[in-house]
Amino acid sequence: MSIVTVQLGQCGNQIGHEVFSALCSDIRGTHGLCSKKENESYHDSCKERFFCEEESGVPVARAVLVDMEPKVISQTLSMAARSGHWKYSSHSHFCQKQGSGNNWANGYSVHGPRHKEAIMDLVQKEAEKCDRLGGFFTMMSMAGGTGSGLGAFVTQCLRDAFPTSFILNHVIWPYGTGEVIVQNYNSVLTLSHLYQSSDALLVHENDVIHKICAQLMNIKQISFRDVNQVIAHQLGSVFQPTHTAGGGSGYSRNPLGDLMETLVPHPEFKLLGLRNIPQMAENSLAYSTFSWPGLIKHLRQMLIANATMEEGIDWQVRPPHQGSSIPSTNKPLHFNTSIANLVILRGKDVHGVDLGSFQDPSLYTSWLNPQDAFSAWKTPRAFNKYEKSASLVSNSQFLLKPLDSIVGKAWNMFASKAYLHQYTKFGIQEEDFLDCFTTLEQVISSYTNL
Repeated sequence: MSIVTVQLGQCGNQIGHEVFSALCSDIRGTHGLCSKKENESYHDSCKERFFCEEESGVPVARAVLVDMEPKVISQTLSMAARSGHWKYSSHSHFCQKQGSGNNWANGYSVHGPRHKEAIMDLVQKEAEKCDRLGGFFTMMSMAGGTGSGLGAFVTQCLRDAFPTSFILNHVIWPYGTGEVIVQNYNSVLTLSHLYQSSDALLVHENDVIHKICAQLMNIKQISFRDVNQVIAHQLGSVFQPTHTAGGGSGYSRNPLGDLMETLVPHPEFKLLGLRNIPQMAENSLAYSTFSWPGLIKHLRQMLIANATMEEGIDWQVRPPHQGSSIPSTNKPLHFNTSIANLVILRGKDVHGVDLGSFQDPSLYTSWLNPQDAFSAWKTPRAFNKYEKSASLVSNSQFLLKPLDSIVGKAWNMFASKAYLHQYTKFGIQEEDFLDCFTTLEQVISSYTNL
């Protein structure tokens, strides 16, 4: 099944480009460390998912690019074409001249309705090119105006036009000390609207990725491109082909469907976080060896202690004892409770890896059977440059703190009516804000009570 990617705004378009580049360099790599047959079926499966073939033999990304200013899209198109390994279709982008001025309401209430027909027409054409449409993967930031406002609008249109398709929104969480004064408003409006129309939100926090670049990748002057490449690597490690548990011998056919089925058992809980291990600078790889038990042990502790990377994990955090009927308020401090987890293993000897530690019932909320709460996908083909790598996609309390913080900051501004006139002039009233706060307070409360 194929996935149509919708890249929205500057951030979404730049990350989208890095994702397709990462996928392409991965399938072109010869380091698969697996049989030729395995490598070929991996190759074909990735192509079917993310690219369509043209006569020229250059793979074309199944993507629609949308922005309200032309600069980033034209850069993105030409960078892809220059690579010679893949490209975007010359007819699947839409841009305007004026931008959204970091105003969510402008993107949602003005640009959205005005350009709905043109944008959805491109999406429809892209969807029709798929033999079987698996769903949509949108990429956007929450802080600005186009990605967030127009992104929320387009997601609603996708839901209306394709009621039975899966929609996964990839959302970039802004820097805590962000560059946009109204980013907390924009984020609250985006999240609450996506919660209504999306199947799941996969979130990357800029602050976290920045730390990975600095501490694990040893990059001295971190650019957006460095940040985006780390994000692209993490996304690739989830969406490149794998064998799912019950999937027989072939590669999983429906990655979005499989992801939702394993991780989103209830519509109230749809915030997914992603952790990836190992992550390091290319030049350190030659001196490193990894064992599966070591990787799994670190990944599990990252999960229960809510650590964002393999450095600086708090090893003191332990799961609560089974059988102790403690109310959730007495949980061990900082323990991160999960609803559902998916571990993805890539590389050699994956089939012998023991994942029993992730099946411990004390990691999960009590209302789900632990057998249903944990899944593993595996492939003997290595990803990117790592001989062995593991990813964790988790529906847990990972995002509780950042969400609580962003809603709190937005509420403080709202209480003093700061900048509200910029939204009301585009038709977003105080009641709309209050509805959004209510939606997110409910989400916070649900995740807190796990």
